[in-house]
Amino acid sequence: MPLNPKAKILVVDDMSTMRKIIKNMLNKMGFDNVSEFEDGDPAWKAIQEAHSTGAPYDFVVSDWNMPGMTGLDLLKNIRSSESMKKTPFLMVTAEAEQANVVIAVKAGVNNFVVKPFSIQVLKEKMDKIFP
Repeated sequence: MPLNPKAKILVVDDMSTMRKIIKNMLNKMGFDNVSEFEDGDPAWKAIQEAHSTGAPYDFVVSDWNMPGMTGLDLLKNIRSSESMKKTPFLMVTAEAEQANVVIAVKAGVNNFVVKPFSIQVLKEKMDKIFP
């Protein structure tokens, strides 16, 4: 089922330009409920808080390499929580190394995208997560 345009989406990337690019792409795709954080630590706190208030995030788009908590650690935290483990997660990375892809898949990532990417590529990746 395609992602609802009212879905609550979280974008996590240490580069403000990249957060802005992803947010703009999502806006152009019809999503306007997009929050953003610069690394996994505040994002994880926001995810926990949103879940505890009954308004959890519907989708997380996170960079892999960030200071503080990495995207991989954020993914592992989400997957280790019984109540949040099914949250769809798209990993964004600058490295297309096969070993990293395997690590992310083993950690439970739904899909990944290599920077730089177009809005068409983002949509294709999302369509695979939300058929």
